[in-house]
Amino acid sequence: MKVLSQQSTPLKKPLNTKSSLPIREQTVQVLRDAILSFELKPGQRLVEREFIDRLGISRTTFREALRQLSTEGLVTSVAQKGARVSSPSYKEAADLYEIRAALEAIVVRRFIERAGDKEIADLSWALEQFERVVVQTTDTRALLDANAEYYRVLIEGAQSAVLEQVLTGVRSRAQAFRSRSLSIPGRAAQAAAELRGVLDAILVGDADTAADLCSEHVHIAGRIALAGLDQSKSGVLSD
Repeated sequence: MKVLSQQSTPLKKPLNTKSSLPIREQTVQVLRDAILSFELKPGQRLVEREFIDRLGISRTTFREALRQLSTEGLVTSVAQKGARVSSPSYKEAADLYEIRAALEAIVVRRFIERAGDKEIADLSWALEQFERVVVQTTDTRALLDANAEYYRVLIEGAQSAVLEQVLTGVRSRAQAFRSRSLSIPGRAAQAAAELRGVLDAILVGDADTAADLCSEHVHIAGRIALAGLDQSKSGVLSD
């Protein structure tokens, strides 16, 4: 098995030739998982030839995958310098969490104003699923997926295309930080309890409390994630 570089370990999930997913989507998935699990480190160069050889893909497929990951905020491409795993500075990361906290508080208010019984039931189910995953596993990818489903239902129930577009972009750019936060022992259970408080306020239609609790939930996650950043450097996660 070929090692990608002296700084990294081989990707743990090679492409599945029997999968029904297109090769490009598989490539995106493998690279995304490697970034979110920190197998590929913040700031690490993504050397085209190494990944093409390791994954058995074409240059076009690799570059298309990088474009997709760039839109998610996980990869940064610079002309003449190639692509790297995104590594926002401390200030940039702090701003992302501030923006996310404000936007999610608005989303919760809109959800209370606009969601019907079905959307409320779907949100309750999504949180129960997240709570179940928290109990069953510590796998960061599974936790992220379950958490993302809760937010998908919340955002859809808010019925605002503008909020959905903006918040989805912010959450994508903060994906690696959310992965780091949820990977810390005990944080997933704490997050589930915080979201349970938000849902309880939603169920009784208390928009002020729900918005405040949602904002506080994001700020707590931000403090945990930012604790792994060195404020004096460009944003590389410290050990």
